[in-house]
Amino acid sequence: MDSAELRAMQAPIKERYKTDPQAAAITLKAKGTIDNESLSCKVETGRALAVAGLHPATGGSGLELCSGDMLLEALVACAGVTLKSVATAVEVPLKVGNVFAEGDLDFRGTLGVDKEAPVGFREIRLRFDVGTDAPQDKLDLLLKLTERYCVVYQTIKNGPKVSVSMQRV
Repeated sequence: MDSAELRAMQAPIKERYKTDPQAAAITLKAKGTIDNESLSCKVETGRALAVAGLHPATGGSGLELCSGDMLLEALVACAGVTLKSVATAVEVPLKVGNVFAEGDLDFRGTLGVDKEAPVGFREIRLRFDVGTDAPQDKLDLLLKLTERYCVVYQTIKNGPKVSVSMQRV
């Protein structure tokens, strides 16, 4: 796909959102089912069933997916798609593109070993390794726009309002 094809594909969508802003407001959903036999949760991904469990550093077997890994994988997926889309739109030819995310955790917080230790990632690093002949100013623009338009990156960076509830079924 080239820049013109991308613009042609997105033009009617953008026009609709300009004339009807409510059409752009979409609620994404995820659903999981707690497994009665093990410490795991089955998550419906839309394409397959993912089974999440405890990380080995907290007693897990390592056979199930770690939700921390899944968060980083979602960041990599979103950043990779965004990078490719932006590169196409601004005509930066990518011969190679790799996306890496890593995050630092202190499992003492998660396990309640140390009340001062944070629960969750202390730091997340996202890196792009690209093979291209594009000039540096185009790469700078590519990075800036990828950061700006990556949904998962912006969500993590800006910490949206989150609420939690529980109800009996």
